[in-house]
Amino acid sequence: MDWDKLRIFHAVADAGSLTHAGDRLNLSQSAVSRQIRALEESLNTTLFHRHARGLILTEQGELLFEATSSMSKRLEAASARIRDSEEEVFGELKVTTTTGFGTLWLAPRLPKLFEKFPDLKIDLMLEERVLDLPMREADVAIRMKEPSQADLIRKRLMTVQMQLYASRDYLDRAGTPMSLDDISDHRLICQSAGAHQVAAGASLVQQLMANGPHSLLTVNNYFGVLQGVLNDLGIGVLPDYLTEEFPHLVRVLPQIESGEVPVFLAYPEELRHSKRIAAFRDFVQDEIIHHRKQLRQLGKL
Repeated sequence: MDWDKLRIFHAVADAGSLTHAGDRLNLSQSAVSRQIRALEESLNTTLFHRHARGLILTEQGELLFEATSSMSKRLEAASARIRDSEEEVFGELKVTTTTGFGTLWLAPRLPKLFEKFPDLKIDLMLEERVLDLPMREADVAIRMKEPSQADLIRKRLMTVQMQLYASRDYLDRAGTPMSLDDISDHRLICQSAGAHQVAAGASLVQQLMANGPHSLLTVNNYFGVLQGVLNDLGIGVLPDYLTEEFPHLVRVLPQIESGEVPVFLAYPEELRHSKRIAAFRDFVQDEIIHHRKQLRQLGKL
């Protein structure tokens, strides 16, 4: 198949329109149409259904678009590796992690990274879904479990535990629980046991639910749980990495905590020599060392 025709097909399939694809490629609509027609003739198949609102891929078109999408992402990876052969750290780095870790631990520390590498551009993608690193949905990931995808370089960064925290004002008003049974007198703030979260966190939530909290607020990420705790709504199930940034939170029932959750940094094997990856990896490792030092000083390690 003609590479140029495949490039034009990919642009049309992605845009859903001959006109929009032509604008991207700096080609006329008629030129794009001729190339698509020639590709369909060479394959002896129809790639698009044409209708008034644009173009829809046929089944055969979907198969070809899947292949060209993979090719495009591989070319992006190769381009990134070529750019990373330069001496300076610059360009875009796509980082993915969970909403809680990204907003509460990583984002507040990024000014130090930008101070050191002002030409670096970070695209921070916060979601619970595990993005496909080999397919370049992201360049580097920080996850609360070891990635299972093949062809990834993995580094274990630290472990976290889910613990119980409340504000001093809430405890002054509602009382401090002395045992797990006392949860029945309080409002619990947590992710629901069935929400997308680490197994250790879900297990702790199930244990607490079994004690029948008086009231309940569930939020689908730890950032929301934290906001409930800071606003004196109840006792929250939160990761222990918050204690440095929010030293005024009061730990409740210190004997109750989840199992340890490993935190991993991962990136594709093909980006092993990326200077952007190396800069980000070293930054995260240095911040974790500093974080643990601060926790020791606070007497929390």
